Amino acid sequence: MIAGTLAQCSRYASLSPRFGAAFDFLRSLSANLPLGRHDIASDDCFALVQAYTTKPLAAAKFEAHRNYVDIQFLQSGRETLLWTPLTGLAETQAYDSEKDYALFAAPANATPLRLRAGEFTIFYPEDAHAPCLELDGPCEVRKIVVKVRV
Repeated sequence: MIAGTLAQCSRYASLSPRFGAAFDFLRSLSANLPLGRHDIASDDCFALVQAYTTKPLAAAKFEAHRNYVDIQFLQSGRETLLWTPLTGLAETQAYDSEKDYALFAAPANATPLRLRAGEFTIFYPEDAHAPCLELDGPCEVRKIVVKVRV
């Protein structure tokens, strides 16, 4: 797991051959980019533009992916994400290969990440995470999740 701001993103571009294109996309975002999927490099790198209201921490659902790294960028709003290592978590929903995710039982301890507009986090397949959670109450969020094939 990595967290940072777009001003720092060039530091992480070398971690994957596709991260450079992902961060270029995020740096060039328009405020009116339509919700939904936007291809950057076909299925190897694409963005999912989302808008939602954050949920209470009690609604946290931990997920993890096998084939993609998530770069979760807040374009507007604020939210809490919870992170924990995937190792040892009990699966509550079997892996869906088409949607590339499985769900896991909440661990006894998880690290909260508090993101505000302009900040991102990177979750690798070994990172279980629970996104879309409240930070100081409910908030309207516009988030771009860039999926980068491992």
